[in-house]
Amino acid sequence: MDNVDRKLISALRHDARSSLSDLAIDLGVSRTTVRGRLDRLKERGDIVGFSVVLKEDVQRDPVRGLMLIGIEGRGAERIVRQLNGMPAVRAVHSTNGRWDLIVELGTETLEELDNILARIRRYEGVATSETNLLLATRKQG
Repeated sequence: MDNVDRKLISALRHDARSSLSDLAIDLGVSRTTVRGRLDRLKERGDIVGFSVVLKEDVQRDPVRGLMLIGIEGRGAERIVRQLNGMPAVRAVHSTNGRWDLIVELGTETLEELDNILARIRRYEGVATSETNLLLATRKQG
């Protein structure tokens, strides 16, 4: 991957709906070059897909947080299943280091988030946790 590829990916991250002509002008290359590089990046697996972020997705969770969870014993799979069954859980990530799981949460109110956190803390095997509220998203990935 060279500098032009990186610039192309950056431009697509900014606006994945940009036309090939607009991308070519922004990158200072031909439209054919943009098409070829885009096809190559997809074929190699560097670009695995495109997504759409809807206005309702952003507005749906006025209160968002990350809960870091430390698990005691061998209950991680059970805890992940329980978390996946909760409507407020947007994603569950396994990780290394101090925490075993990072859980992305989204709710309508702080009170609702507080209730969800209390419920998760009561799960058998949850030894420790720490929660951080997300104040703003500067870049959606």
